[in-house]
Amino acid sequence: MKKFQSFLLALLLFITACKKQEFSGAIQLEGLTDNVEVLRDEVGINHIYANNQHDLFFAQGYYAAKDRLFQFEIWRRQATGTVAEILGERELKRDIGTRLFKFRGDMKTEMQHYHPDGEQIITAYTNGVNAYIEEVLQNPELLPVTFKALGIKPQKWTPEVVISRHQGLLGNITSELDIGRAVAKLGSEKVKEHYWFHPKEPKIDLDPAIDPKLLSDDILELYQAYRTPVKFESGDIVPEYRAQPSVSLNSELKIYPTESDKMWIGSNNWVTSPSLTENGHAYMANDPHRTLAVPSLRYWTHLSAPGWDVIGGGEPEIPGISIGHNQYGAWGLTVFRTDGEDLMVYDLNPENHNQYKYKGNWEDMEVINETIPVKNSEDAKVELRYTRHGPVTYIDSVNHVAYAVRCAWMEPGSSPYLASLRMNQAKNWEEFRDACNYSNIPGENMIWADKEGNIGWQAVGIAPIRKNFSGLVPVPGDGRYEWDGYLPIKQKPNDYNPSSGFIATANQNVTPDNYTQWDAIGYMWSDPFRGDRLKEVLGSGEKLTMQDMKALQTDYLSLPASTLVPFLQNQAFTDELQKKAKQQLLEWDFVLDKNSVNAAIYVAWERALINDYFEYFPDAEVQSVIPHIQMSKLMQWILHPEQKFGPNATDKLNRYLSGTFASAINDLSEKFGDRMESWKYGQAEYKHVQIVHPLGKVVNAALQSKLNTAKLPRGGNQYTPGVTGSNDNQTSGATFRIIVDVNDWDQSVGTNSPGQSGDPESPFYQNLFEDWANDKYFPVYYSRDKIEETTVDKELLVSKN
Repeated sequence: MKKFQSFLLALLLFITACKKQEFSGAIQLEGLTDNVEVLRDEVGINHIYANNQHDLFFAQGYYAAKDRLFQFEIWRRQATGTVAEILGERELKRDIGTRLFKFRGDMKTEMQHYHPDGEQIITAYTNGVNAYIEEVLQNPELLPVTFKALGIKPQKWTPEVVISRHQGLLGNITSELDIGRAVAKLGSEKVKEHYWFHPKEPKIDLDPAIDPKLLSDDILELYQAYRTPVKFESGDIVPEYRAQPSVSLNSELKIYPTESDKMWIGSNNWVTSPSLTENGHAYMANDPHRTLAVPSLRYWTHLSAPGWDVIGGGEPEIPGISIGHNQYGAWGLTVFRTDGEDLMVYDLNPENHNQYKYKGNWEDMEVINETIPVKNSEDAKVELRYTRHGPVTYIDSVNHVAYAVRCAWMEPGSSPYLASLRMNQAKNWEEFRDACNYSNIPGENMIWADKEGNIGWQAVGIAPIRKNFSGLVPVPGDGRYEWDGYLPIKQKPNDYNPSSGFIATANQNVTPDNYTQWDAIGYMWSDPFRGDRLKEVLGSGEKLTMQDMKALQTDYLSLPASTLVPFLQNQAFTDELQKKAKQQLLEWDFVLDKNSVNAAIYVAWERALINDYFEYFPDAEVQSVIPHIQMSKLMQWILHPEQKFGPNATDKLNRYLSGTFASAINDLSEKFGDRMESWKYGQAEYKHVQIVHPLGKVVNAALQSKLNTAKLPRGGNQYTPGVTGSNDNQTSGATFRIIVDVNDWDQSVGTNSPGQSGDPESPFYQNLFEDWANDKYFPVYYSRDKIEETTVDKELLVSKN
């Protein structure tokens, strides 16, 4: 099948080279008002040319659904709380959680937040999605094999599906409960010792009104069910397509990282002023790091119509472009950690558990009744409860206590990335900042570079102001811990044309020291290593080129390695293999290249330092609630052992460093043999990438071979700018990348792995995977002439009316 796909793509390119591509035919669609031209280029990007705004977004919805229909159907079911309808009772709690956290405000207000024409745009988009779904329902031969494997068909969309929050990077609520449980067991000072809170010190003492013993209950079960990836089992698959039980494993559709992943999954972005570059042009680069999936989380599109000419990527189920450029400027994003969630704890009326205490009085919960369809079972009738602060996730009827999640993202205008519709039409920095003021979710570092050579940064995200608490532990919902409104987004940290000539962010704390609105800024950030490496390269004084930008996005130099390896100089080893490994690292350049023995040695040691910490510094109480220490905190202890390890701190540290190193070498030897040249990083059993389809482990071998990618070598890890994660198989990182030469749009480049399409029969299903795995880019053309040169298919949409 892969050979056939390659042949088909080559044939399309050959036809293009022989003659100017002509329209393959007219597609009549009810709902269009005029003709729309769609040019598909050689990598699979659709360039949509419409004569008006309505038809532009109708066509975007139509083609996104055409490429990603299975992804769209699973998204729709997650957004509407109807997963149990196809997967049965095991998904009932997910559906309850989805409905519990559903946006229930006024839809017109909601849609108009994202753009002055938001209602028309979102409605046109969903109508376009439905036009393709209707086409498939009328022509069953168009149904992708993934639907056939599950025995389901797609269903129609509504605007409520688009504005769902289920897929977003929303907040810190599970970390909040984890910290609360840790404080309950260890006390606040010991928790602060082991967490890396900064740049300010938070208050994390539990209020005496909260019984710490009760925090061990499964308080957030419904929230976590709502947020967890959809998992498919062998029994979900139609027998014709089902894997044999001996090889069938659960498979899951990962749309967003889990809370525990978030401390290192992130993104890189930067903008450079003309003075820093060899050609005198400004640049914008962005590589968001998210869960690797097939089809890809993001999707390239070019949207052109009067008032619109924007190209880039976004989540395919959302209209507009979240990362890209128009004819005036380019923009990108990374996570700016923003705490928009709090866990509220209530005393319940022992005589009536639908009443909770607020400011000394009993208040009634709001109750909404829902009916949820469940496969092979009767419909489930559920009651959803809400306090004045938000959805109730757990009621402890024995102790008369309830818990609710207060969510800033329940406010109108908090669907992730949709506010980018305003950004898509920005003509200058001030218009872009104004657009940023509508971007509630996620918290992001938005960057901008324009044709005039200006660069800027604006942190966005709806940020509650907490005057008397940190938001890092549960608090009573009795009225003493209220938000003092939200910080206006434009008052979040920002910068414009800094003297350094560049702005770079990588999820680390970038809040300036002189910032004043600290009661709306969080305390938990990613490790600074990626960001420090970006600043090191961009601030080097060297004149930068497009090649330098590519090299930095795929840079595998490890700053932790450059700090840790010199400590080996004073460590003595008697084992010859360990001595040889030590010497190799002391002569190493700290680059985690695939095929590098040194990288293999270092990564094994780094993992041992993190995973084996409690073996050398045992503390069972701490380990039971804080199983892993963040790398930056660990590095602080290594660099300043006297502050942590007490008497004989240096000796204790050396035992830890040498012991973990010896253990790492022994592990490599056991796994790959004593010949050190066989310890290469990037080999199949050490560091690689294979992206598995959501159904890719529960269908038969023939279908698996179509759905899943090959296994290819990778370099890097979670601390290098070219992020590849901490697992042997890369499960997260930047499949979508973009680098824009702001003064020459046609020089822009990008990636998107494994491909634009989600249909395994398409030549664009995984045509981009191998090049991406080898850190290669494709051109992203913007001018019509260049696009015509690389067009492999043209379609004309015409109105059926």
